[in-house]
Amino acid sequence: MKRLVLVGSGHAHLYVLQALAREKPTGIEIVLISPNSYQNYTGMLPGWMAGHYNKLQCQIDLRPLVQAAHVRMVVNWITGMDGNQRCVYLPEGKRIEYDLLSLNVGSETDLSWLEIPDEKLFPIKPLDGFLEAWPRILSIKQNKPDYRLVVIGGGAAGVELALAARYAFTRSDTNGHVDLVVSESGLLIGLATGAQRRIKKILVKAGVTVHYLRAAGTKDGLMLSNGTSLTADCVIAATGARAPFWLQHSKLMLAANEYIAVDGYHRSLSHPNVFAAGDVCSRQDLAMSRSGVHSVHAGPVLAANLLAALKEGQMTICRPRRLSLYLLACGPRYAVSSWGRWSMQGKWVWRWKDWIDQRFVKQFSSCT
Repeated sequence: MKRLVLVGSGHAHLYVLQALAREKPTGIEIVLISPNSYQNYTGMLPGWMAGHYNKLQCQIDLRPLVQAAHVRMVVNWITGMDGNQRCVYLPEGKRIEYDLLSLNVGSETDLSWLEIPDEKLFPIKPLDGFLEAWPRILSIKQNKPDYRLVVIGGGAAGVELALAARYAFTRSDTNGHVDLVVSESGLLIGLATGAQRRIKKILVKAGVTVHYLRAAGTKDGLMLSNGTSLTADCVIAATGARAPFWLQHSKLMLAANEYIAVDGYHRSLSHPNVFAAGDVCSRQDLAMSRSGVHSVHAGPVLAANLLAALKEGQMTICRPRRLSLYLLACGPRYAVSSWGRWSMQGKWVWRWKDWIDQRFVKQFSSCT
C-alpha cells in the first residue's frame, strides 16, 4: 500500500482534503501532519483584531474533512525531512516515511535583524502564536495610556494589521499610538496606484504614523535609518519572510531564495515524488509574487496532480491568474480593493470581502 503524506494545513491542502473526501482513492494510506486540528484563516485576521469576528469564526475544523477523506491526522510539526530517504522527521527523533509527499507549510518570519526583547516582539508567523499574543497586548495597553505599537511591513499584511490595531485602540477607553514602518520604496508595491493613494489617506485619517525608512531593532524598540529612535511597547513583524530552516537539509533542490524549486505542476525539480504549494515553494518556470492568493488558486490543481500521481495519470499545469484581487481591511467595516489598475473603497467593499472570507471558511467547514 502506498502512503501519501500531507505536511501542513495551508489553503492548498484544504482543497486536497476536499478532493480526497470526494474521490476516496483506494489502496492508499493518507497521513496529514498538522500542528493543530484546525486552520486559522489568515484573511480574517485583521477583522478579528478589530473585533468584527470571534476566533471560532476564523477557524476551519479539519477533523470532519479528515474523517470524510479517511485520513490519519498526526497533530504535530515536522523538524526536517530527507528527500532521498523519503521520510519526514517529527520531534523526539520520530519519522514518517512516504511514497508521495506534499508540503504546504508556509514560510517563517525573518527576525534575525531585529534585536528586540522577546516580550516586545510579535511576528505574525506562526499565526497561532500571534493569535495568543494579541489579547495580551490589548490587556497590557489598557493599563498604559501612552502605549505605542509599531508594525513593520509595507505590504498588505502590515497595512491591515496597523489599521486593525488602530481601530481596536479607538474602541477601548484609553488612547494608544500606532506607527507603521515601511521601506523607502513605499506602500503596497505591486498594487494599483489608486489603492496606494487611498490607503495613504486612510492611514492619515486613522492616526497611524508612517515612516518610510529602514529600521534596526534595539532593546527599546527601533532605530530608524535617519537616526531617529522609535521607542515601542510592542513591535509586530509583518515582513521579512524566509524559507523554513530545515529545508536546507532536505536534499531537495532549492531556488535561489532557498524555497523549494518546483515546476508548473508544483512538483519538486529534483524529487518528482514531492509536491509543494504556497509560500514554501518557488516556481521556476515563471515569475510570481509571494501571495496567499496564489496558494488558494493552486489548491485545486495540486489536488488533481496528487490524485494523478497516485494513478500515474496526466497532470495539469497550474496557470496563475494574470491579475489578482486584493481586498484590504481598514479597521472599521471599510475596505479598499485593488485589481490590476482598478481600485475602489467603501463599506460595500468590506461587505464584499466579508462575504468572500466567510464563504471560504464555510466551504471547508462541511465534509459534504
